[in-house]
Amino acid sequence: MNLHEYQAKELLKKYNVPVQEGVAVDTVMAAEEAYRKIKIDTGNNFAVVKAQIHAGGRGKGKIEGKEQRGVAVGKSVDDITNIAKNILGGTLVTIQTGPAGKKVNKILIAQDVYYSGPNPTKEFYLSILLDRTKGQNVIMYSTEGGMDIEEVAHNTPEKIFKEWVHPGGALQGFQARKIAFNLGLSGESFKSCVKFVTSLYNAYVGLDCSMLEINPLFKTSDDKIIAVDCKMNLDENALMRHNDLAAMRDVSEEDPTEVEAGQYNLNFVKLDGNVGCMVNGAGLAMATMDMIKLSGGEPANFLDVGGSANAQTVEAGFKIILKDPNVKAILINIFGGIVRCDRVAAGVIEAFNKLGNINIPIIVRLQGTNAEEAKKLIDESGLKVQSAILLSEAADLVKKAVA
Repeated sequence: MNLHEYQAKELLKKYNVPVQEGVAVDTVMAAEEAYRKIKIDTGNNFAVVKAQIHAGGRGKGKIEGKEQRGVAVGKSVDDITNIAKNILGGTLVTIQTGPAGKKVNKILIAQDVYYSGPNPTKEFYLSILLDRTKGQNVIMYSTEGGMDIEEVAHNTPEKIFKEWVHPGGALQGFQARKIAFNLGLSGESFKSCVKFVTSLYNAYVGLDCSMLEINPLFKTSDDKIIAVDCKMNLDENALMRHNDLAAMRDVSEEDPTEVEAGQYNLNFVKLDGNVGCMVNGAGLAMATMDMIKLSGGEPANFLDVGGSANAQTVEAGFKIILKDPNVKAILINIFGGIVRCDRVAAGVIEAFNKLGNINIPIIVRLQGTNAEEAKKLIDESGLKVQSAILLSEAADLVKKAVA
């Protein structure tokens, strides 16, 4: 589950992680009030306006139809008002949103951290995630912050550092000091960085994050270390332990069909292909998608209806798949282990009758318990449904459907 920047920062503060302070608002009037408050609190005329969407590249992205960028600096109430008017309600297009962009419903009015002081400022990069090859959490960090880490890794890989931490233990003191040293810090900024990294790792573990990225990790002119931006992804499998975090989910940022599928306990991911697929079991779903590609088609989705597929889940799956105008055929591939194939076949027929006229080919491949009975049910139903038992048969039918 993804969080907005302002949500992530509020969570980090609970773990004593210093962050760029700000106020999230959804109206221009509230933006003006937030600016006045920040101006009084900081004694600084400058403030930053940040669009809040689930995508990176906001600073380089632009509001559709305008020259307004997703992150902008203002130095007066009038500046903040104009920026807020341009961003709120607009569609922000970034390198991560694609051309469709995302609508901006909230903005963050944040303090300016680039104030003058005795020492130079510096931007770093730091993230924590799971390294599946090692089975350990890894802290990735670099002296090159404030830019795409992919470019740094490609052009100057020697500037990417990694520190692994066993999931069963805490981040050790020597590891935090090593990170601060490799970032070239000393004195007060070194001490601040050690505390920052330790607290951030505690937040990563305590919140059951799957990814926590700070870019830039910032050293201020008075040697403070703070998180200027934060991208936080939570492990959905752990939300049972965090009811308060589950309530922070913003479904308006998610694909509507994926949200609808979740309401029926369907595992659904929308793709860009032309063959919709409905399968029971994630492994079989992946194999089915491979088979579709080998047959000349492109999967339009990943849809796992689970081991207990019935008429209701099949009907819901049909409705979701048919909302995609790119779908030219639907392949249902069910292995009858836990569930009997004839029950699935009955569900397919019932769903087909409820949904009415479906003008694209439906291919049903059932294998396992009562597969022969299931094929007979479909063949005798009178519906325009093509049945198969072997995967090769289903592949041939898919090939004909998309030819």
